[in-house]
Amino acid sequence: MIGRRTTYRVADGIRIPGTWRHAFIRNGDYHLTDLFIYADGLIDCWGLVTLEEFEEKLRSGWVATELPDGARASGFQLAAWKFGEPRSRHTPELLLAEVRDTIDELNGRPDSTDRCLAAVDAFLADRTEEKRAAARAAYLAIPATQRHYALGDMDRKDRPLQVLVAGVGGRMEGRPEEEVTQEAHDEAIAYFEERARWMAERPSRVLADGPAEPVAPAIHLYQSYPLKPSDDPGTKGLRNDYPAPVAVDGVTYPSVAHAYWALSIADAAVGSAITAENSVFEARKLAVGAPLHDGWEHARTAVLTALLRAKYAQHPALARALLATGDATLIYDDSDSAFWGDRGGRGRNWTGRLLELVRSELHAGSAGVLPGAQVAPGY
Repeated sequence: MIGRRTTYRVADGIRIPGTWRHAFIRNGDYHLTDLFIYADGLIDCWGLVTLEEFEEKLRSGWVATELPDGARASGFQLAAWKFGEPRSRHTPELLLAEVRDTIDELNGRPDSTDRCLAAVDAFLADRTEEKRAAARAAYLAIPATQRHYALGDMDRKDRPLQVLVAGVGGRMEGRPEEEVTQEAHDEAIAYFEERARWMAERPSRVLADGPAEPVAPAIHLYQSYPLKPSDDPGTKGLRNDYPAPVAVDGVTYPSVAHAYWALSIADAAVGSAITAENSVFEARKLAVGAPLHDGWEHARTAVLTALLRAKYAQHPALARALLATGDATLIYDDSDSAFWGDRGGRGRNWTGRLLELVRSELHAGSAGVLPGAQVAPGY
């Protein structure tokens, strides 16, 4: 299971999602390392390989599932040791099956557990021995290390599932001495019926404050370098360099970008020169290399937040343009900064995130649910 172990690699400018797990690579000694698995079916085991090539790496022992007693092992820059009575949970076949499941999960496809539970549902809807046999085959196709977790019930584990697919008089996997009784089978049926009721109710449990993810598609705020205001700027008006004058503490700046750069500079004369410069390009040149205020990196997000609030409070048309983005994720281009911009998924996109914050504040102010919010008149 992937859990919180998420990563990615970039191929042809596209982010390929992935995850990782521990594994031993046998290259002379045995090396404890990370095995990276990606949604496109490539696996990094000290080199990217296809799933078929990975299977060969398992067969050859390069990705090791057998750990000989007394063999030397190491964790890079961590420790070195020798195996003493080692026990491995895996065989090549088992590890390969788990990796296949991981690739399915990364792609949002049903994995072996999902396929088993679907077969169980089919049996419960039509309780023939043929459907039971299909469910049993699907259960046995789950990697043995994952069967306990198939139901997501750590009290019962997979026992109800084993009883159901074995049937009355059948033998459970791993418990050949235990014959399934009618009572046990009835309990398993009742368990799955109750589970089905609970699963049917779960979609109706809507969070009180709405969806966890945006409903609207993401919007990319591309760099456009506008030179003059427009009657209908659209999303270009959401750029910090858009020529929308911003008044802060008695000083009017030609744009949010001018204000940000001017306020960042420790030398007041340079700050004034930036403020007086009409061109965004020239203002940026004045700011480059000028000494910053002490601790600026700790204050900069608060400063930009205040400037964005001022911009949209003072320009109702631009506030409407911001609100028109709905709840979309705002992806902000910034070729100069991986802190403020998205930079092809490698940046932190703080400008986009702060625009989303100000957008939410505008909504809250309009609805009267955020006391003291700055509301742009007429938006």
